Amino acid sequence: MEKAEGENETSITEFILLGFGNLPALQILFFLLFLVIYIVTMIANMLIVALVVADQHLHTPMYFFLGNLSCVEICYTSTILPRMLANFLTGDKTISVTSCIVQFYWFGVLVTVECYLLALMSYDRYLAICKPLHYAALMNGRFCMQLAAGSWLSSFIVLTILICLVSQLVFCGPNEADHFFCDFTPMIKLSCSDTNMVTLATLIFSSVDIVSPFILTLTSYVYIISTILRIPSATGRQKAFSTCSSHLIVVTVFYGTLMIVYILPNTGSLRALNKIFSILYTVLTPLINALIYSLRNKDVKEALRRALRKGKVFREGD
Repeated sequence: MEKAEGENETSITEFILLGFGNLPALQILFFLLFLVIYIVTMIANMLIVALVVADQHLHTPMYFFLGNLSCVEICYTSTILPRMLANFLTGDKTISVTSCIVQFYWFGVLVTVECYLLALMSYDRYLAICKPLHYAALMNGRFCMQLAAGSWLSSFIVLTILICLVSQLVFCGPNEADHFFCDFTPMIKLSCSDTNMVTLATLIFSSVDIVSPFILTLTSYVYIISTILRIPSATGRQKAFSTCSSHLIVVTVFYGTLMIVYILPNTGSLRALNKIFSILYTVLTPLINALIYSLRNKDVKEALRRALRKGKVFREGD
């Protein structure tokens, strides 16, 4: 604890993330459960990245963006789960204010990048299905690199501005956040400063960087589904839909849980429900995304079979 400069209040230097501390008997079970989720998520996403890099058949715009998405999921999971696992194991739920702000920064950057990448992947499917004759000319390698780099750069810029505003806030107690990671709302509630500016900035940037990509994604799929329904043959419709069904499931899971968390009031009896849905989009979504693209995507499964056959040949050659 230390005196805030120019203030009578005492500023706090650490928060307590209550997490699931009201269920002490289940802490070890939670630790084992989330450890398994973390390991499987990391392995599945690293496998996708390796296949996209190594297999020539996956050197297309769609899988370039998928490789970026898996990199995001790896970082995203590692931003939240290791500290959460340590909390379950040691029982120490404290986190310094600085560490909390840093965790929120990376969480915000990665969520924003994911929104952009999902929008880019839906736009890619829109061009492939609705504008097939112009697809190769529009979605060339250089343009894909520029889109991906722009997604990362804009996310870093936006969150850097927000973090500069958050870092100006004074936290003078209470210091208990009823959450398992440093999200914006629980953190802002603990500030005794005027939070109107940072709340307004967050609202503006969220509209630009989360709502806009969602609208682009939704619009793309309206056109995609409309085009698919106009295909005369059932076989053609099934083939066209199968190329984007995995991505559509990923988009639905991600945005569905994200919206529920931030629309659902975080008060009273709904707070526990809010935490459950937060787990869905922060912990389970990266796992679900990887499994969907691994198990439902024909091209990824074929790439995995080729990699396994190649590995078998190498072993027999030795």
